[in-house]
Amino acid sequence: MKTFIIAEAGVNHNGSIEIAKKLIDAAVDARADAVKFQTFKTELLISSHAKKSEYQKKSTPKKESLYVMLKRLELSFEQHKGLNAYAKEKGIIFLSTPFDNESVDLLNKLR
Repeated sequence: MKTFIIAEAGVNHNGSIEIAKKLIDAAVDARADAVKFQTFKTELLISSHAKKSEYQKKSTPKKESLYVMLKRLELSFEQHKGLNAYAKEKGIIFLSTPFDNESVDLLNKLR
């Protein structure tokens, strides 16, 4: 049985589609079978009053709330569609972990 390797991109694209594509390219170069992102709607994931963790405080602007930070990392349906198409073009499977029911629906539309 062949090992199936998933490259975890997560939200390391920092909200940039160009960086997301570079993460896909890196996964292809590493010969991964799939690349996995994260799909969520910020308002369904956290309270607008939620606080950042210590590591987030150190690596993001002080005045930026956790809500605003996550909103910046959220990908739209069109962005998901584009990344899915790009991954197919590069010969790698596009995956994403949904964090809420709306995100499950969004990902199902990509099938």
